[in-house]
Amino acid sequence: MAGETILVIDDEQNILDLISAYLRREGYRVLTAQDGINGLKLAQSSRPDIVILDIMLPGMDGIDVLRELRRTSSTYIIMLSAKSEETDRIVGLTLGADDYVTKPFSPRELVARVKAALRRLSAPPSTITAPAVLEFRRLRIDAGRRQVWKDDLPVELTEIEFDILWTLARHRGLVLTRQQILSHVWGEDYYGEERVVDVHIGKIRRKLEDDPDQPSFIVTVRGVGYRFEDKEREP
Repeated sequence: MAGETILVIDDEQNILDLISAYLRREGYRVLTAQDGINGLKLAQSSRPDIVILDIMLPGMDGIDVLRELRRTSSTYIIMLSAKSEETDRIVGLTLGADDYVTKPFSPRELVARVKAALRRLSAPPSTITAPAVLEFRRLRIDAGRRQVWKDDLPVELTEIEFDILWTLARHRGLVLTRQQILSHVWGEDYYGEERVVDVHIGKIRRKLEDDPDQPSFIVTVRGVGYRFEDKEREP
């Protein structure tokens, strides 16, 4: 039995039943809520390993639930959204969601995303193969402490943001496709959309760049992917 706790917040009972059945079959402990207010309370009291959160909820919508959760929690959050809710998905990712799944979805795909997220979250520090600290002209990235400094000032990044930056930085000068970034950060069995990479990189740029519209650390290579360009610090 896996034992991890998954909280599913969705106002449609048939979706709750479907997701719960597939997750329990894998051995997870599943909690459910059908509105935002009770879902938020349950998330705060039960401290789940993963929250699966629908955007459209009665009383308090998923975006507001996400905003409140992110004030005090770094729990991995997967947003559920209809295809027509693309703007809300982007807002959700910007506010701190880690991933999203578009309705209608395959329950098997959702379970695979949950498994991949849990593997990633439980990966031991020993899986780091590059040097523990990368030092550049303006950035210092410490993988062991999971901390970043720009011009000797600390920069607060989420876990996903740190992993994306670390992946790009340790491949300095090379262009990584969105799919390669997904494989490194979310795992090779990730089934999601590549757009999630763009949104997270936009968040990193707003925290790192002097001018996010003219990035100097993470550069877009049109039609291909992204490249990290800060020069290594001289001894």
